[in-house]
Amino acid sequence: MALNIGIEESKVAAISSGLQKLLAETYTLYLKTHKYHWNVTGPMFQTLHTMFETQYNDLALAVDEIAERIRVMGDAAPGSYSEFVELSAVKEDSSRDASANDMIQALLEDHEQVVRSAKDILPILDGANDEGTNSLLGARIEFHEKTAWMLKSLLG
Repeated sequence: MALNIGIEESKVAAISSGLQKLLAETYTLYLKTHKYHWNVTGPMFQTLHTMFETQYNDLALAVDEIAERIRVMGDAAPGSYSEFVELSAVKEDSSRDASANDMIQALLEDHEQVVRSAKDILPILDGANDEGTNSLLGARIEFHEKTAWMLKSLLG
């Protein structure tokens, strides 16, 4: 049951659903970024190793914030790999030999996807009186857009 905090009741389920997809994509991106941090090689090793660590640390914090927002909506947050696979447009990378450039390209595309998913929730918030979700989405969009820009700049 959602809290009685003035959020438009008719929109709570749709907001929560959007946040569940965002959580799944953020967690999948966290795992992929962490994997790349461990496995990156080549001339850009130090730069990418450090960059990926910064990114996965931010994503780890974001996962918790998104899950807690879902709880505010009165829903249970998904938390299993099977749920995340079903909900997420971001897909895991099971390869063991991705090049640094392949890693950068994959993460760029994933950050762009997460931005699109976050922005898909914004129209639902119209008239919902849900500043908490709006604020969370603004921060997530800003992070993913900036990260995408930085990754794209590495590709030339």
